[in-house]
Amino acid sequence: MAGHSKWKNIMHRKGRQDAKKGKQFTKAAKEIIIAARAGGGDPDMNPRLRAAIAAAKQVNLPKDKIDNAIKKGTGEIEGENYEEVTYEGYGPGGVALLVECATDNRNRTVSEVRHAFTKHGGNLGENGSVSWMFDRKGVFTFPKDRFGEVQLMEVGLEAGAEDVVDDGDAWTVHSAPEDFETLREAFEEAGLIPENAETSMVPQTTVDVDADNSRKLMKLIDMLDELDDVQNVHGNFDISDEVMAEMEG
Repeated sequence: MAGHSKWKNIMHRKGRQDAKKGKQFTKAAKEIIIAARAGGGDPDMNPRLRAAIAAAKQVNLPKDKIDNAIKKGTGEIEGENYEEVTYEGYGPGGVALLVECATDNRNRTVSEVRHAFTKHGGNLGENGSVSWMFDRKGVFTFPKDRFGEVQLMEVGLEAGAEDVVDDGDAWTVHSAPEDFETLREAFEEAGLIPENAETSMVPQTTVDVDADNSRKLMKLIDMLDELDDVQNVHGNFDISDEVMAEMEG
């Protein structure tokens, strides 16, 4: 997860978050539609929908768009029929990548994902080729300039947190997926509001990537992330502060 968080920080420093707002809205709405279709439109009875709504609020998706996405998912209003599919492969430097998609056309999506891998020195693999290297976890990110490790541990460990990871300029708290909502509520009750909270695929181990491969990898991930059908990209890469400075220099 360290690598993924650093990649997000690179984008943030380059001022790219605002430019990605439209994609964030689409991604959030798709997740709500899928969650409502799978488990119903009542967030109190559907933990995935509850998490999807919370994620949508984090990116400031308007309430009417949230409500419409729920209704599309439950069939109250006509909407797209999205299917979840995950692609697996290797990027530059031998980095394992998982690409989670929500699509209404598998052929289009796999073609676009394969093109991105090929263009930037990666290889799309078979199902199961890299997924065994990852575990699904609840992931909470807290900026170090506002939160301390001790206070996060005091609240988190009693509510299901597994560990608190030093992730450069942020603390990352992991939990089992089933403890995600309990932990989120505990943090919020304690006034500890995370910068980001989601369930994510966390690598069991990470691969150090040099500057040259890091640049190629970032181009690949950026291209994947910009595809309309891609919801999330997960990788097992780690980039040292020295390499990050060299990349940005």
